Amino acid sequence: MERVQIQSILARLEEQEDVRIVYACESGSRAWGFPSADSDYDIRFIYVRPRDWYLSVDLEHRRDVIERPVQGVVDLSGWDFRKALGLFRKSNPPLLEWLNSPIVYLEATGAAARLRALLGEFYSPAACAHHYLHMARGNFREYLSGSEVWVKKYFYVLRPLLAVKWIEAGHGVAPMAFSVLVDRIITDPDLKNAIARLVEAKRRGDELDRGPMIPAITAFIEQEMSRLETSPLSLPGAAPPIDPLNELFRSVLEEAWADSRHGRRVAPAPAVALVAELGIEPD
Repeated sequence: MERVQIQSILARLEEQEDVRIVYACESGSRAWGFPSADSDYDIRFIYVRPRDWYLSVDLEHRRDVIERPVQGVVDLSGWDFRKALGLFRKSNPPLLEWLNSPIVYLEATGAAARLRALLGEFYSPAACAHHYLHMARGNFREYLSGSEVWVKKYFYVLRPLLAVKWIEAGHGVAPMAFSVLVDRIITDPDLKNAIARLVEAKRRGDELDRGPMIPAITAFIEQEMSRLETSPLSLPGAAPPIDPLNELFRSVLEEAWADSRHGRRVAPAPAVALVAELGIEPD
């Protein structure tokens, strides 16, 4: 799918929801670096609503997420900018990954760049590492216990464990690209080769459902899980201020709607074209 098609989908969503999207990126296997031929486009975005939407007595009860059912190969989900700022203050790993995605579809108002510039003040190694460890534990219990495992789910345990080791090593925010984690963290050639074969099978579109465990990868996972159980994480946290985020919110809100007097940034494609090209049903 061409970038312009995705931008057209986002423009149409802006019209439907009366929002301005300030940032959109890829967050799934395409961003991880090993999509198969039928992989979805996992499009994640941050948006702002008109000013008066926020000046509401019932603001805390208003929905601050936009989601669409998966249609064709497009999986759309986004957060209101106010919600995103609250999560940024907590060093929310999924949001930090979005901001560092290698595939960016749209970036407006400089909101994402300004958040990246604040990372040094707001990044909490402790919060991020505990998030990834919780993810690894849950996925390990659900998918990788027993002699037969869900082979595809190795990625959902490997990646968070490598992210924990990345953070422990002091490398900063864990990257979204899986190959960067593997190249920087894994030194055992047998393990690296086993992971490379698994990645190649995923790219080829092989069936990676239930099957025998992969010894080298399983041994690494069990070793790391045991280490992290017996040696609890001890990493610095963060106690960031709220004022810079309040200022950023007001600034982006103003800038996002300033172009409404001068026409749209990207014209949405006709609904018929979207149906034909992407399998998306018009409203």
